[in-house]
Amino acid sequence: MFNSNAADRVVQELRGLTGAAPAGTRLPSVRELTVRHQASPVTVAAAIRQLVAEGLVETRSGRGTFVATRAAPAPSSPPDMSWQTVALGPRRYGEEEMQALLALPPAGAIPLTGGYLDADLQPAAALGAALARAARQPAAWQRGPVAGREDLRAWFARETTRPYPPPTPPTASGSGLPASSGGDLPATASTGLPAAHNGGLPASHDGGLPASHDGGLPASHDGGLPASHDGGLPASHDGGLPASHDGGLRAEDIVICSGGQAALSSTLRALTEPGDTLLVESPTYLGALATAHAAGLRVVPVPADRDGVLPDQLAAAFARTGARLFYCQPLHANPTGATLAPARRPPVLAAVRDAGAFLIEDDYARDLTIDGAAPPPLASTDPDGHVIYLRSLTKSAAPGLRVAALGARGPAGARLRAARLLDDFYVAGPLQQATIEFVTSPAWSRHRRRLRTELRTRREALLTALNRHLPDLLPPTVPSGGLHLWTPLPPGTDDVAVAAAAATAGVVVFPGRPWHAAEPPAPFLRLTYAAAPPSAMAEAVRRLATVL
Repeated sequence: MFNSNAADRVVQELRGLTGAAPAGTRLPSVRELTVRHQASPVTVAAAIRQLVAEGLVETRSGRGTFVATRAAPAPSSPPDMSWQTVALGPRRYGEEEMQALLALPPAGAIPLTGGYLDADLQPAAALGAALARAARQPAAWQRGPVAGREDLRAWFARETTRPYPPPTPPTASGSGLPASSGGDLPATASTGLPAAHNGGLPASHDGGLPASHDGGLPASHDGGLPASHDGGLPASHDGGLPASHDGGLRAEDIVICSGGQAALSSTLRALTEPGDTLLVESPTYLGALATAHAAGLRVVPVPADRDGVLPDQLAAAFARTGARLFYCQPLHANPTGATLAPARRPPVLAAVRDAGAFLIEDDYARDLTIDGAAPPPLASTDPDGHVIYLRSLTKSAAPGLRVAALGARGPAGARLRAARLLDDFYVAGPLQQATIEFVTSPAWSRHRRRLRTELRTRREALLTALNRHLPDLLPPTVPSGGLHLWTPLPPGTDDVAVAAAAATAGVVVFPGRPWHAAEPPAPFLRLTYAAAPPSAMAEAVRRLATVL
């Protein structure tokens, strides 16, 4: 039995002995220490392991414990690293912003930022059990296919062609705010903002569906996922878009990557040369901007609104720049939450096809739809290999599940698979095995259903808090999924200064400026509702209100 008090006494004695004795001096045996401190052998062994980890002692099999060889004393003056300033050159774009984005919140602060689910929303028990079973199987530790397990690649491939189900009717909100349909908040929601105001995301100009519809689906359809074994969805409901028998990806088109960021980095390096142009919707994912600049690319923003990227502007950008790569998040884009409208999908793909270009579809939010049914991936209607498909499980499961799929058809797929091989060979076998066991078990469907309910609850809690304490920050368009709200600030507000002041007030938010590839049209904050419990939302917004 472990006794912490006895262990402390053992550590103190051995620490004193090592400080006075030269390296190689034999220390008291486990038996001597057990008798002297009336401690169990387990307690003494734990104390010795602690000192081994600190580098003070070393154990020699069959001989005992000895004072470890000490490291050379530190130089009297600090080393001179100034030469690295010249050797390294200028700092890369986005490094500080990415570090801030991934930083853990300080103790006592309420996080309204972050890209991952709160620990309470993660299926940690199911993932831990699956990983424990995988770790006990010797075959999982052996070298497998460099592209990833065949069954895991086949699962990701099926997901690109799987139709999506009719949602069940929503439950009563109880928040005082209307249930989201991906459209505008009416003026009666006490926002103080007319429905036409959209905080920098203009209304659709392409004759698409009215904003009150979420991708062509009635606003009343916003329930949970059915209790299918693998989250599968019937074929008759696909967001208003017929499934293509010629689109989608096959297992041989997929390579497994260690997270979506790694997949994106490999894609940009494999398909571009420094100096090439990358088109992005504006605003867009900060990590994509940072990765593009790290690859030496010229980033050109393309305007987007609440219905996604503007197809005519995309076609014009291709024609003006000669770009051959466009990055976008068609489903619940980060940071705005916008979903590409059904009427825009064909012209967007046509613009890419006419330019002889590739579209990188970052499908990070495939499992994060709250209201309505998610449309199928663009890759499902791409027979000619223009879409490069990325899907990660990290956002929808847990930060430690660093597993993603990168899919492409034709020579582009071969080039991407070769690039991934050069990057890190392959993803660890036990992690892949645990992943396929998890996503093909009933636990995955249960998690997705619970996640949809919990995200809706948290989103409504944040909207209610904004409505009560900061009504001018209510987003004019409530996203139908994802993790964030894109909230407008009063004109002329310094969003970066607001975020810094909010941190000192005990609430962590992220400014809107870094999400733009060019000058932002207006100040915004990105507020995350997935990183804090519903009970903390009112206090978080109250703290934010003190700095506005």
